[in-house]
Amino acid sequence: PGKVGIYHCGLTVQGPPHIGHIRKEVVFDVLRRWFEYNGLEVTIVANITDIDDKILDKSGAAGRPWWAWAYENERALDAAYEVLGCTPATYQPRATGHITEMVELMQTLIKNGHAYPAGDGSGDVYFDVRSWPSYGQLSGQKIDDMAPATDCDERAKRDPRDFALWKGHKPGEPETASWPTPFGRGRPGWHLECSAMAAKYLGEEFDIHGGGIDLQFPHHENELAQSRAAGQPFARYWMHNAWVTLAGEKMSKSLGNSLLVSDVVRRLRPIELRYYLLAAHYRSAIDFSEESMAADGAAYRRLEGYVTRASEAVPDVVPGGAVPPAFAEAMDDDLSVPQALAVLFDAVREGNNLLAAEMYEELAANLSSVRAMLGVLGLDPLADPWVGLDSVGSAGDRLRDLVDGLVRTLLDQRQEARKRKDFAAADAIRDRLNSLGIHVEDGPSGTRWDLADTSIDSERSPDPGGKTDGG
Repeated sequence: PGKVGIYHCGLTVQGPPHIGHIRKEVVFDVLRRWFEYNGLEVTIVANITDIDDKILDKSGAAGRPWWAWAYENERALDAAYEVLGCTPATYQPRATGHITEMVELMQTLIKNGHAYPAGDGSGDVYFDVRSWPSYGQLSGQKIDDMAPATDCDERAKRDPRDFALWKGHKPGEPETASWPTPFGRGRPGWHLECSAMAAKYLGEEFDIHGGGIDLQFPHHENELAQSRAAGQPFARYWMHNAWVTLAGEKMSKSLGNSLLVSDVVRRLRPIELRYYLLAAHYRSAIDFSEESMAADGAAYRRLEGYVTRASEAVPDVVPGGAVPPAFAEAMDDDLSVPQALAVLFDAVREGNNLLAAEMYEELAANLSSVRAMLGVLGLDPLADPWVGLDSVGSAGDRLRDLVDGLVRTLLDQRQEARKRKDFAAADAIRDRLNSLGIHVEDGPSGTRWDLADTSIDSERSPDPGGKTDGG
């Protein structure tokens, strides 16, 4: 009671992460934040698969040690988590650190009659899918309708659908990529890794297991079968997020259509990328386009603009307010972030009206609630890690500083014109900035600017000074 255990499959670190990979991390970060908002203690485990066929293939082609290749891409994954504001997992175990637990699980399955060593001396060990009548229950398939498992050669299998628990060491593979077992040297199969690590860190039964929809079969199906066949209840609930697609195809490195997180955040603020990955329901596919990403960025700036303006008017507000019941209802309904965002935008519209009417007591309550909702989504611009940030990387920071300096120079000239009552000159400067896509707003704490768009303007409160500098 009061505790939640979550396991979601981390990445096989064969390369740096693209935005299709990182969508899952953002979804589970919001799930964790929602549980914690409701007072639950969350343990979240996101493993790292640091030994795999693809890692060996790619590191070999690059002339690099497999472990160095895996670690480099693990660091790239950690950087992507951080740049998108994801709270670090409670535990992030590596597969290579849990070989003992995997061998023990494999031995239990052999003892229980659900696994067998290959009879050809290869060192392979397979799970016997025919020995487990419930095999296929997670994905809703029947064994006879399944394609053969492709994780290893069929040479010594009893059934083509039997999957590898352990892969015997092969000539030409690095000796360091193998470990001793009673069945010979080798390395773990992908599915065995996750079952062993989930049980170690969350126990034999835990609350939620998740990952991308492509993992439902065969990966999660195989995890479920082998863990239950070993006598472990395993996960109570399963969550699978949909893909991020490009022109209708799954985003993947093998197809050459990936958009690396490190590349995307050079042209889009990380907080806006986070919003983009959350704006659709987690079970709905996102078909990537620059236009949709820009539209979601503009939508987020509406929220951000209100928080900034309202915080200037009522500066002592802290985000400790309660979320509205409709927001909570949406989040409790299968983590329905789109409906939660609709509640959030309604609150922002109300807040803009309160700001325009200078109803500051009511505004403070509204702002506190808005920031509480944004905090659940990891999108509060005044909270860590976003406060004080606008872009990522030193080049982005320098560009922002340069633009800010140039705009401030023009705003200083505008202020001087207003002081000498040359309102035509002041209006001309403001109009010129507007024509360049820069919105200028005068407020109680001075003049501020941001990048304008029509959707932002439609949500803004009226300027205190009117539409012109002349009045």
